[in-house]
Amino acid sequence: MNTVLITGAARGIGLELVKQFLESGSQVFATYRGNTPPASLTDLLSTNRLSLRPLEVTDQNSIDALTALLEGISIDIIINNAGIIGPQDQSYHNMDVKGWLETFEINTVAPLMVTNALLPNLAMSDSPRVITISSQMGSLEREAKGMIAYRSSKAAVNKVMQVLALELKEQNITVCPVHPGWVKTDMGGDNADISVQESARGILKLARNITIADTGKFFTWEGTEHPW
Repeated sequence: MNTVLITGAARGIGLELVKQFLESGSQVFATYRGNTPPASLTDLLSTNRLSLRPLEVTDQNSIDALTALLEGISIDIIINNAGIIGPQDQSYHNMDVKGWLETFEINTVAPLMVTNALLPNLAMSDSPRVITISSQMGSLEREAKGMIAYRSSKAAVNKVMQVLALELKEQNITVCPVHPGWVKTDMGGDNADISVQESARGILKLARNITIADTGKFFTWEGTEHPW
């Protein structure tokens, strides 16, 4: 049985990952923003394999509080899922700079800070893995206009995870960013390609199967390597 921690677990892909990991028999720590857990998560508390924890991923005090709650608990898989699309204005000629910085703080900086804080928990696992939800919109091989804040934050987190994979390889910790697909969520919209169930199913399978031989690779939700 895997023990999994999922950030941004109150909705969308994060919530569906919680449901599917529970169905697979895993122990799940699901984090949420704010002081009160949302109904989307409390409705799942009929199983004793789900624990809910508050976490503001950009607040070091909140991260420290989480690590204190998890002290001495082995974690096999961290899924850095918390993220935002960025500000409404993020074109080259009309950029909300404050919003751009917030996008970087949440999408790029926070996954590293959360992972770093939980390294002692990962060290207790026989097969520690870190999955960070990225996007093909951050791939430098893809050319498209607009969405500069979001695209740049995902390109940056890809590099962060590539470097982290090298840093943690000697500790046998597998680190991979993953493109979740274009998913029908609040962020992806109704015209997206795949359902949240399909995306989560692929991410779960990937998270369970990757090994240290895969560390530093950029994957798609389908388990194939994505060009950087």
